[in-house]
Amino acid sequence: MELTMRPRRLRTNQVMRELVRETRIAKSSLIYPVFIREGKNIIEDIPTMAGQKRYSPDTLQKCAEEACNVGVKNLLLFGIPEHKDEVGSSAYAEDGALQQAVINLKKEFPELNIITDVCLCEYTSHGHCGILKNKNVDNDKTLEVLAKVAVSHVQAGADMVAPSDMMDGRVGAIRQALDKNGFADKAIMSYAVKYASSFYGPFRDAAGCAPSFGDRKTYQMDYHNIREALKEAELDILEGADILMVKPALSYLDVISEVKQSFNLPVAAYSVSGEYAMIKAAAQAGLIDEKGIVAETAVSMYRAGADIIITYYALEIAKMIDEGRIG
Repeated sequence: MELTMRPRRLRTNQVMRELVRETRIAKSSLIYPVFIREGKNIIEDIPTMAGQKRYSPDTLQKCAEEACNVGVKNLLLFGIPEHKDEVGSSAYAEDGALQQAVINLKKEFPELNIITDVCLCEYTSHGHCGILKNKNVDNDKTLEVLAKVAVSHVQAGADMVAPSDMMDGRVGAIRQALDKNGFADKAIMSYAVKYASSFYGPFRDAAGCAPSFGDRKTYQMDYHNIREALKEAELDILEGADILMVKPALSYLDVISEVKQSFNLPVAAYSVSGEYAMIKAAAQAGLIDEKGIVAETAVSMYRAGADIIITYYALEIAKMIDEGRIG
């Protein structure tokens, strides 16, 4: 048979396959999420997220060293306070766990890019992402507090803030507050497209932030919608976002693709705790090849259009890049 076109010619060996690879992956595009708990000498396992740990500000060095050793230079920090109240006041405390962690990291690891999650759910006694008024989240009152939280993070040394609350106008409020306080050079990675998802379950256990009543569907998005995602992303751009995030990732590859094609900002995909926990559970049961699934799912997010991936598998993916398994 005479065939002119033979696609298999470009699959003959590993070097050839890498030469024509369409999706390129670099360690510099990985962000590793880390939980910081108030206290001292804490390194504790997270039962719902096998392999992940909570650290106190004084033990975070171990985690940072592990990340640096494999070439992951971006950390996304989540704070877990000892005491909570109705208005989440510990979220902007100068001596808060997250603020102290940032100070320590920037002193010991100046090469790291420190990103901080800006939200109130970990800090409020009711577990919602804002200030309550008659059991409803008061959007505009919440904006004032979120702006205060963001400023406290960059005053501690954070390189970037990432508001995850999904309040209307929060990117603009934070941008104005940062600029007013002399931090015009600090970037905002907005959780622009954050869906109300069942994939967040393990995270809420890890951070102790499940709502004590109701749910978050009045501020997080309905997973049936994609045009709404583009509207949210566009609004955040107009308010000053520097990076757009889609969360979760694996069930929202179509959304990642649409956001990437519609806007000119970098797009981050957050592969969330439930995605991580499912792979871990299946691997522990001997049902799948963990490394193979991690590699395949990570590449799918990049292929969909993500420029950045936030993942609890960041360190493992970095090692896979060194091994030549992906990248």
